[in-house]
Order: sequence, then C-alpha cells, then structure tokens
Amino acid sequence: MAFNRAMAHETERKRLDAATVRRGVRRALADAGRGRYLVAERGGRVAGALLLTREWSDWRDGWFWWIQSVYVEPAQRRHGVYAALHRAVLSRARAARDVVGVRLYVERRNGRAQRVYAALGMRPAGYLVFEQGR
Repeated sequence: MAFNRAMAHETERKRLDAATVRRGVRRALADAGRGRYLVAERGGRVAGALLLTREWSDWRDGWFWWIQSVYVEPAQRRHGVYAALHRAVLSRARAARDVVGVRLYVERRNGRAQRVYAALGMRPAGYLVFEQGR
C-alpha cells in the first residue's frame, strides 16, 4: 500500500487516499482474478513490487498481461530490482501459453522509466489511453 501511494506521488504528484488504496490492495490479494502482485527482495527486505492484471483480446484469442503499480524503493534502484521482476513476468507469461503479450502504461514525462522499459525490450504500442471517470 505504501509503494502504491509513493509511486503515485513520485510520478504524478497525486496523493492517494490511504483507505481506498488499502481496500484495493486487499481486494487484489484476496482475489487473484483482480490481479497478482510480484515482490522482489534484496538483503531480506522488500525492494520493489508490481501488480499484474489481465485483459482478454478477442483479436488475438489470448490474454494481455498488464504490469501496473510498479515501484522500487529509491535506495534499491539501479540494482536490477525491476529487471528481475520484469524477467519473472515474462517467464510466467511464456509458460502460460495463452498470454499473447505483456503491456504497461507509463507517464509521458517519466523518461527514466521509459528508458528502463525500452532497455528491457519493450516498445511503444502506438496507442493513446483515454479515460472517463464515473
């Protein structure tokens, strides 16, 4: 929960409501259909985490896995923490056989994250994300 709030503040200067994030994380932990967390440790401490969610593609007759809520502790950055998480996602996606791709979205202004993702083989997909609140 702390990672989600820290990531939102760092990347978008958003202050997320702690109670809302707590409920959301708990729901994901209680129901794998909502998402699965992967956690990386270094030296016996949690160093980073991400959330995997799924999207069905009728065009491709398979699942896209979405990497979300990526956060690596500032002191743990540039030590391969995210790269290890990313490799774990790709390994699991390849083993699943019904996964047709792995995607994520990144803030346009977050050049550092974009460089990390590109170095790991990801490329812009050519889509813009549109959103409408309730």
